[in-house]
Amino acid sequence: MDPLIQSPPLQQPLATGISHVNIPVESLPSRNTTNEKRYMVLLAINYMSLFVGSLASSLLAKFYFIHNGSSRWVSTLIQSVGFPILILPILIPYFFNLTSRKPFKKFTIKLFIFSILIGLLTGLSNFLISWGTSYLPVSTSSLLLSTQMVFTLISTSLIVKQKITFNNLNCVILLTISSVLLAVISNHDRPAGITKGMYFVGYFCTIGAGLLFALYLPLLEKIYREVYCYAMVMEMQLVVQMAATVFAVIGMASGGGFREMSRESESVFDLGPRMYWLTITANVISWQLCFLGTAGMVFLTTSFTGGVCSTALLAMNVLGGVIVYGDHFGGVKAVSTVLCMWGFCSYVYGLFMDRKKDKEKVGDCEKIVLLTTSSGS
Repeated sequence: MDPLIQSPPLQQPLATGISHVNIPVESLPSRNTTNEKRYMVLLAINYMSLFVGSLASSLLAKFYFIHNGSSRWVSTLIQSVGFPILILPILIPYFFNLTSRKPFKKFTIKLFIFSILIGLLTGLSNFLISWGTSYLPVSTSSLLLSTQMVFTLISTSLIVKQKITFNNLNCVILLTISSVLLAVISNHDRPAGITKGMYFVGYFCTIGAGLLFALYLPLLEKIYREVYCYAMVMEMQLVVQMAATVFAVIGMASGGGFREMSRESESVFDLGPRMYWLTITANVISWQLCFLGTAGMVFLTTSFTGGVCSTALLAMNVLGGVIVYGDHFGGVKAVSTVLCMWGFCSYVYGLFMDRKKDKEKVGDCEKIVLLTTSSGS
């Protein structure tokens, strides 16, 4: 099995005892160091993908609606229709002999069905996000999505038995307070032309999308227990995005969305057809980066950690909305952003300390193995 695509080290619990240790001692330091470096590189690549995709997709989705784009089904479609992009990283390693594993090897019917169901769930979530984005400022919708951490903590504890600790509970409380503050200032944060009714439709659609995302994460983690390498994560993501695209295409076809898309590009979008299709294309690419980064983070860490990382980037989306679109950024929203970042930083610090303790345990085990081996010889 290729080291770069094998199951990550954090997916398996660390040993707490040494009664059945049977490891070639001379290979321990170099193998662990090499795998750790490869794991960290892959983790960094996925987080950068999530970072760029989250920020760009948030700003570009709002850009579409600001310049007279009005179809929520079009906005839903572009979140998943870029799935062919994933074919390249799936096929290239095999055809250039970078891996001996054939694409979709051990990709079972059961995994295929699960991927389709996750894709339909994703399609519904994408539709709700489109409604929320069309009515709310970028900064508000981004911070509202942080409420998914409450639901993520509950769903992960039920579905994947995530332990509720002070560290993750503190993070959830801070992110929840951050979102509640936004509800307090809602009457002063409505864009021009948006009624109070529209604002609250956007508000609750965004909350609904957060709920579905909170269900999506632990379901992914549970399914990934049957996935043994990162290549399978990309393959599963391809099927997920295909199913979400089918959901959006059916919605567009039933609502005349394709005719509306043609009309928008020719006469409605105020920057002209060329800029319309550039906006659509950039949106398509950014959403694929975002979804692949999220899936990778769940595979390489846990669903809860993936949710925390996604939520923390929402603070960057808030700042992006303020800088690019001039969203209102008063004192309450500033406090909300600080709380969001505080929750994330405290959680990351807790992870760092836990990882440090785990390394110390592994080091102690290796020392005892060395002592046992030397005394036996």
